[in-house]
Amino acid sequence: AVELATELLHRVRRADPTAGIWEAADRQWWWRTPRSSDAIEQLFWVDDDGPVAAALLTEWGTGWGCDPIVVPNATAPPLATVWSRALELIDTLPATTVEVAVRDDDTELRSLLTRSGFTVTGDTSGDTWMAAADCPPLPGVPAGFRLVDRVIARHRPHPMRGRNGDAVETRLRETSLYDPALDLEMVAENGETAGYALFWYDAASGIGMLEPMRTEDAYQRRGLARVLLATGLNRLVGRGAERLKVAFASDAARDLYVGAGFRVGVMCEAFTRPSGSVECEREG
Repeated sequence: AVELATELLHRVRRADPTAGIWEAADRQWWWRTPRSSDAIEQLFWVDDDGPVAAALLTEWGTGWGCDPIVVPNATAPPLATVWSRALELIDTLPATTVEVAVRDDDTELRSLLTRSGFTVTGDTSGDTWMAAADCPPLPGVPAGFRLVDRVIARHRPHPMRGRNGDAVETRLRETSLYDPALDLEMVAENGETAGYALFWYDAASGIGMLEPMRTEDAYQRRGLARVLLATGLNRLVGRGAERLKVAFASDAARDLYVGAGFRVGVMCEAFTRPSGSVECEREG
């Protein structure tokens, strides 16, 4: 399912370089930890060229996400048909909350959600973009720290294991886009992880993406995030990335990326509804 989703999102990018919300790397990053959704059959529509649409479900611990995806300008099922089948899948889930992220310019999906009993949560997110030519210069690593990647520091426990589980590196290495040389860690003199960032290069789309990045609380405001960001972006450009992308879900994150030279792209709103049968108007 992860590889089919990867093919589908590549096809979306080939059809329209600005369409949709997710990159193939997003779906692969979500594979980092075991989920209940690993065990369910994901729904795809396939034509002679491969997957052309899907209704993808992802379990997040506090609820589930649903992503209806259709390749633009292709001979594909209409979004209303994909959404109708997605509702059938949602109705089979255990009692939970289901969330759908919707672009602010996607009036069709917004209408389908509203007519299906989904409501706006007030949570917003967005993405930012940068051309490879605008990649920031490499800053020096602050004194008292060293920057390593998973090729150099493969003997160290993975810095993301605390938030993503002990299997995080094993799961990442199961995906086709993970590159340990783009998996960066900032190490303090005492050996502690001060920060980390994971960069994804997708040769099929020419896009380099950051997801995730974090500076630990005890090491904030020392310029570590700026070094991690610039180093990773330069490595992506060195791999061949033509466009660079990073998403944000807070004003602070947006300001960091805009300050580094990114430009805000689309904004998204979250819609939510309990799973299970709900009286609503269905399409199809």
